[in-house]
Amino acid sequence: MSDQLLPVTSLSQLIDGVVIKLGSALGWIWLLLIGVIVVNVISRYLFSEGFIELEELQWHLYATGFLLGLSYALVQDAHVRVDVFRSRWSEQTRAWVEGYGLLLLLLPFVMLVLIAAGPFVLYAFETSEVSQAPGGLPFRWVIKAMLPIGFVLLLLATLSRLSRVLCLLFGWPKPRAAQ
Repeated sequence: MSDQLLPVTSLSQLIDGVVIKLGSALGWIWLLLIGVIVVNVISRYLFSEGFIELEELQWHLYATGFLLGLSYALVQDAHVRVDVFRSRWSEQTRAWVEGYGLLLLLLPFVMLVLIAAGPFVLYAFETSEVSQAPGGLPFRWVIKAMLPIGFVLLLLATLSRLSRVLCLLFGWPKPRAAQ
């Protein structure tokens, strides 16, 4: 469902604003990732010297960008959709399908990940988990903490989107007045 068709609510405006600012601020992470990959490739192929730290940093940056980018993609309506049937549906039908998808698929999945991620991160923190690779990165809990952080942001983005769908379908919450 296109963002232009969904009314903006006070909740969605607040959440979307935070997620968009965070997503825009973290866009540099992709440039940093490219830089690390280039340095790693050059060191490996020109100098025959590989660095496990750089390899691990690559996947840490990728995971961080991906996990924190999920909410940004949802808020910007930039996620992948299957539009085989959707293009023929009315605005109301699309809103119903989106609402059911958010409530029955995305929210339970997000909650399941959040429930499972807590002990996962806590254990890594309590045991001061580090990479098992010689010369690997310490503080494994930092990258593992990106999982619940990313999914909390996705939960907020889902609630924002749901408020917009509910506003379209039922008129609640009230749409934000045009400014």
